[in-house]
Amino acid sequence: MKRFLLSVLTFVVVTLGLFSCSSYSKVAKSGDPELIYQTALRLYKAEKWNRAGDMFDSCLGYYIGSEREDSIAFFSARSKFKHRDYHDASVGFDEFRRRFGRSVFIEDAEGMYALCEYYLAPGPTRDQTQTAQAIVALTEFIERYPQSTRVEAFRGIIDELTLRLHDRTFINAYTYFKIQKYKSAVVAFRNALKEYGNSSHREEIMYYIVVSNYRLAKNSIMEKQADRYMATLDSYYSFIEEYPESKHVKEIERYAKEAKNYIDKNNTDKQ
Repeated sequence: MKRFLLSVLTFVVVTLGLFSCSSYSKVAKSGDPELIYQTALRLYKAEKWNRAGDMFDSCLGYYIGSEREDSIAFFSARSKFKHRDYHDASVGFDEFRRRFGRSVFIEDAEGMYALCEYYLAPGPTRDQTQTAQAIVALTEFIERYPQSTRVEAFRGIIDELTLRLHDRTFINAYTYFKIQKYKSAVVAFRNALKEYGNSSHREEIMYYIVVSNYRLAKNSIMEKQADRYMATLDSYYSFIEEYPESKHVKEIERYAKEAKNYIDKNNTDKQ
């Protein structure tokens, strides 16, 4: 009996859902702008974000050039945002801010556009083009609306995204180190320091520069070893000056001692 009642209930729910979808489809195709608009507002107030967005899209064409055009465009994009369709919401808000720069919704639109870019930004193991775009959007919002209540939160997000860029540059460089491409690793780690000198990975980066230089020198042909051991010493002294209490000191002191011995011996042999 319970299974029968459950089956009946399921049938009713599905049937009502299909009926509801059919009803909304008829409204959208009715050709009645006011009916479509009012239906969109009801769906929006009921927080049925996906359907509200579709309904606002359906009536937007009827109101081009009218006083309602900017509000419909805004609520369409905001419905997509609330539905977590950040890609389409980003497109909608970007178009909105380009077309309706004087709208009463412009600040909210630009704020949500920046948030869309943030939510679309991937983790540090993937390409960070989107992350850089998000930082630009957030920074532009702060510059345009310095009194906004969003400013403090957006600054925190910028810090988070900047750290993500730091992580990415470190991961890229470390990948070369991991596969024993030490010459490329040195270049990549040095570029990471130039680009993000205040990176939270700074100590690790400087450590890996020493190790990469040492291993590169140790595995080089004789004609290149002297210069590369010199590079090892240079990076060692830079590291020690900045991080004299580091856990890596004893390890890299061994590398520095070996490098110095090689250079001293090489100079003695030449005399």
